[in-house]
Amino acid sequence: MKIAGEVRPAGTWDIASATDSVVLDADERHRRRVVMAGEGGTKFLLDLDRAAQLADGDGLVLADGSIVKVVAKVEKLVEVSMASARDRLRIAWHIGNRHTDVEVVGESLRIRRDHVLEDMLRGLGATLVPVEAPFQPESGAYAGHGHGHHHGHRHDP
Repeated sequence: MKIAGEVRPAGTWDIASATDSVVLDADERHRRRVVMAGEGGTKFLLDLDRAAQLADGDGLVLADGSIVKVVAKVEKLVEVSMASARDRLRIAWHIGNRHTDVEVVGESLRIRRDHVLEDMLRGLGATLVPVEAPFQPESGAYAGHGHGHHHGHRHDP
């Protein structure tokens, strides 16, 4: 089986030279070691030294030098906005308090569709607009530093 052990960040390689592509949602793009199959049939093992958050346009370099392009899958999201900076901060706190993946887009936030969160946000005065787009959530303050989610507090609903 072919092995991909290197990631070339988007913009650092010739995208036209890609031999295949893999379409992955945000969760599937956070990987270290997994068997993947490209849209064109290329089957390979992604085998990185540590987990990486792959981005749209990244290249996975196979042992033979060929490159498979990462394509961010379009997902069902909701764009959340508020009129004032204070209200945006308040909404961001409520979203973060629920450990929900979030992407910052201009002065708005994007989250995956979730009717419970959407009802809460509407109740807090947010404007919600459903969108379908690639999702690139914030990777977190400890990304790349080996921090797991083990910090001694409970996540009761």
